[in-house]
Amino acid sequence: MSRESTKTVIGPGSFFEGKFYVNGELEVQGKFEGASLFIDTLVIDKRGKIKSNVKANNVVVEGIIIGNIQARNRVMLLPTAKVLGNIKTPELIIQNGVILEGKCTILNDLEKSPSELVGKLYDEKG
Repeated sequence: MSRESTKTVIGPGSFFEGKFYVNGELEVQGKFEGASLFIDTLVIDKRGKIKSNVKANNVVVEGIIIGNIQARNRVMLLPTAKVLGNIKTPELIIQNGVILEGKCTILNDLEKSPSELVGKLYDEKG
């Protein structure tokens, strides 16, 4: 059984509010506000604005996001990105010019606690 994915666009001047589940890629050129956004790939255009917590596989930000980001694979913040919120991902790329306020957790297993893992490794003899 194949799983189709789509590309959905919230265009410039458009506004969407609520919960959004997308199978595929979402590109935000307008505005999205909601409690949560669940997506495979999220691209926030430099005109795009999001006020929501995001769970995704991959996130690319050029615009503005107010909310926490949890990405299974990668978060990429391009030079025009502005982020207010915590980021949790195995890979974080931040380019020069980004504005970011929040806590960043970089860990391959997002379900584990980094402090417990590092503390355990520190306590190991060897």
